[in-house]
Amino acid sequence: MGSAGLARLHGLFAAYKPPGLKWKHLRDTVELQLLKGLNAGKPPAPEQRVRFLLGPMEGSEEKELTLTATSVPTLTDHPLVCGPAFTSLKVGVGHRLDAQASGVLVLGVGRGRRLLTDMYNAHLTKDYTVRGLLGKATDDFCEDGRLVEKTTYDHVTREKLDRILALIQGSHQKALVMYSNLDLQTQEAYEMAVRGLIRPMNKSPMLITGIRCLHFAPPEFLLEVQCMHETQKQLRRLVHEIGLELKTTAVCSQVRRTRDGFFTLDDALLRTQWDLYSIQDAIQAAAPRVATELERSLRPGLGTQQLPGPDQPQDSKGPSSALLLESCAGH
Repeated sequence: MGSAGLARLHGLFAAYKPPGLKWKHLRDTVELQLLKGLNAGKPPAPEQRVRFLLGPMEGSEEKELTLTATSVPTLTDHPLVCGPAFTSLKVGVGHRLDAQASGVLVLGVGRGRRLLTDMYNAHLTKDYTVRGLLGKATDDFCEDGRLVEKTTYDHVTREKLDRILALIQGSHQKALVMYSNLDLQTQEAYEMAVRGLIRPMNKSPMLITGIRCLHFAPPEFLLEVQCMHETQKQLRRLVHEIGLELKTTAVCSQVRRTRDGFFTLDDALLRTQWDLYSIQDAIQAAAPRVATELERSLRPGLGTQQLPGPDQPQDSKGPSSALLLESCAGH
């Protein structure tokens, strides 16, 4: 395999991170499997060198010794002498997932790590399915956290939940326009908005571009969230805030990323597929789509006019979803 196998490893691919596994452990496991595959190939034939070996002269009855030119292999480059050919490989991780979360995790190998920076600068959206549980509150918004409060939830209906989700989406869409610094009166900006290409120019708080309820069977409910600049803890806190708006409490029992930019669950390699050949095939299959989508996202439109930035500092954590709800409801 050797250098030829390494040449097919430069790029991006997605792996499925199961819950309970840290992203660092996943990255180290992938790196170890890649090195194992690269070093498993048959080593090249050793070079031959001419050496003069001492031996009996042919046809001599007196057993005289003479030097005979002989071709012998050179073992200085043999793996048993110098060790494995590949001892380290640079593997980078894109938008990370914490230990409790699961789903699509994008990794870059070799020169593909530069594309991870491009993905970050493109401010691509990500999809999550978030499972909530009504009736209790914990200190860390997780189902297995320290119990803080128990409440009733008989008054909560699907209609009330959908109303709250619509308010959240509306308030966050207003914030998205504010952080994009675009003048929506221009034709270019309008076309970007129609195509869903409006992105914040710099850092921003978590922005939700879409949220809906997929399943509602109290006390359980399942949400689909499309967002950017999020952390999994913020998504768990979102479930907590939704519970408060419904005049009850709620905890998050599952966070699962189903899409990261242009990588979906269908692209994610399972743990049994974290081997050299599967990763090579995944990188080669994704390469054309990665190049096309990054060019489209990094240069969505030229000539768009930008407005002065919002008064709030770009690196601020920003208002919580609950505060955005209050400001939206007041208008």
